[in-house]
Amino acid sequence: MDSSQAGDPRYLKRRVKGCTLDVHPTEKALVVQYEVEATILGELGDPMVGERKECQKIIRLKSLNASTDTSSLARKVVEECRLIHPSKLREVEQLLFYLQNRKQANDNQERKRISPRDFKPYAGVELDEEASINSIDEYVELLYEDIQEKIRGATLIFQLARNPDNLEELLQNETALGALARVLREDWKQSVDLATTITYIFFCFSSFSQFHGLVTHFKIGALCMNIIEHELKRKYQSLLIKQEQLLRVALCLLLNLAEDTRTELKMRNKNIVHMLVKILDREDEELLLVVVSFLKKLSIFLENKNDMAETFAVEKLARLIPSEHEELLSTTLRLLLNLSFDTSLRSQMVQAGLIPKLSSLLGAVLTERADLKPPLVTIRKSDFLKARLERCLIRWVM
Repeated sequence: MDSSQAGDPRYLKRRVKGCTLDVHPTEKALVVQYEVEATILGELGDPMVGERKECQKIIRLKSLNASTDTSSLARKVVEECRLIHPSKLREVEQLLFYLQNRKQANDNQERKRISPRDFKPYAGVELDEEASINSIDEYVELLYEDIQEKIRGATLIFQLARNPDNLEELLQNETALGALARVLREDWKQSVDLATTITYIFFCFSSFSQFHGLVTHFKIGALCMNIIEHELKRKYQSLLIKQEQLLRVALCLLLNLAEDTRTELKMRNKNIVHMLVKILDREDEELLLVVVSFLKKLSIFLENKNDMAETFAVEKLARLIPSEHEELLSTTLRLLLNLSFDTSLRSQMVQAGLIPKLSSLLGAVLTERADLKPPLVTIRKSDFLKARLERCLIRWVM
């Protein structure tokens, strides 16, 4: 039988397509992700068998330091890596600049503390067993089972992640982190418990600036935006407590990531301000504190202030004054002070009846300070609150 008849393969055609660039989550390196399309052609050039494979190449930049000329290095990277098209030179340079200025895990920088109050166990995640870092592989295996076993595995890993001393070791376990990201991406709609627990794990990482690259590498921020948007459309009263816990941790994670102004801009482009203002209708004070803190951070940019004016955020903030929750009240006043520099927002504040509210609150603070002989720390708190109130009132009458 003639081996060269029409049905026999003649040669292999290989094509690279869809090249995207990103920074490595922990190393000084670029990650090139691309797709290889391989096709076996017959004698007449017709395709017989085709296959696609997603590939990844890591370009380590050992010479990159604070004095490196990123423009020259970018040209060198593009010249030496044929996967990167010359048109991406500017993007490579921007990524190199980001890597050059990113804080590394081995820097002796101050770590932010994870607050224990941010996680309140609820039915579905309480376990009798205690997690061990030596059993991490067993917990990862549970992530490939049914939903209840996935919840159990995620909860055990969360027990480990709550201890900052375990984060470095967990960081080295790419299998575990990849499995957690996959389960969250694929199954978050199946179980609020599962979504909340895995989000809390990545929140633990996000509480330390040097781990932000890891969280963004797995696109957890974008996923949290999708989760929040979805949950705000659900109206089931029976799920309210669990839902608010999920919203709180997702927003805490996003607030941590918003340290990077590039990431914050991406959030704005996905209507983060509109989402936050919508959540101001909720009653949970811990959730409201996160929302108001986030809005306060965003309020320093004009575009975000315009969004807050458009969504009538002031009207919703007005109902939080007065509040018995000291931190919520103080943060709300700081936000209102930031917004009061805008003429249109000052008008909204007047229409919302904030001047008599704040005048009354200021009077109450002054009376309390005069009548009581509290410890020094309490006096300082009342002085701080008094100053905030006075600055708000002065701004509005200008």
